[in-house]
Amino acid sequence: MSSKVDSFGTSYSLNQVNEKNPIVFIHGVGLTKEIWEPQINFFKNYNTLVYDLLGHGETPLKKSKISFEDFTEQLVRLIKELNINKIHLVGFSLGALIARHFASEHSDKLSSLIIHGSIYKRTEDQIRVVKNRLEVAKMDKPASKQAALRRWLSDEFSKKNPDIYKKIYSILEKNKRLDFLKCYEIFVNYIDDDNMLKKINVNTLITTGENDVGSTPEMSKNLNNIIQNSKFIEIKKGKHLCSIECANDVNIIFKKFIDQRNA
Repeated sequence: MSSKVDSFGTSYSLNQVNEKNPIVFIHGVGLTKEIWEPQINFFKNYNTLVYDLLGHGETPLKKSKISFEDFTEQLVRLIKELNINKIHLVGFSLGALIARHFASEHSDKLSSLIIHGSIYKRTEDQIRVVKNRLEVAKMDKPASKQAALRRWLSDEFSKKNPDIYKKIYSILEKNKRLDFLKCYEIFVNYIDDDNMLKKINVNTLITTGENDVGSTPEMSKNLNNIIQNSKFIEIKKGKHLCSIECANDVNIIFKKFIDQRNA
């Protein structure tokens, strides 16, 4: 799919094949819409929409500070400009938090919600670890990007798929440093709001990788207990980027859930 830019500067790619509600995928911090390639290829007979978040890829960030309200408004404006009334929303990592905020305010615009690889109520130790990662990221050294990829993908997968590893590393390397740090900081310092989560009123699937150390299965199980009409599925052998490493399993799980909401 070729990229286009909406009137607010958001870079997006839309595949429209029928009149059904599209699946919208939101990427994680430091990444771009390109990470959804395995899903776009799998869902080629579905309407799909991917876009670069503010401060990522080809979408500029013009504000000195960024908020989840800004990210929510970005998606609201994008689907409005494209004359889309309802969507199936899939959010990953930072994108999962954005999807949660969007769903709490705009459940009427959703056919379904998938929260993939999401944090929820980090422990004190987990907070310390992620704040340390932010300080390391500020140094902008290759080691921090390599460490991220080791958390996100298994060593075995990276060795067998060097092109994929290089592609993701290249995305991280091309980040505009100050924009990335603004976005990473609000992710690192995120505080969960159960009252907000209880406002989500749409059928919800919560997924994460079995071996995801940052967005753990325990977090997703606890999130499942808070969000009404939700269910949790653990992606076996998956790490944070299991949407790439375990794409076949993830795609089948997503498809089954979305198809049930399309029926």
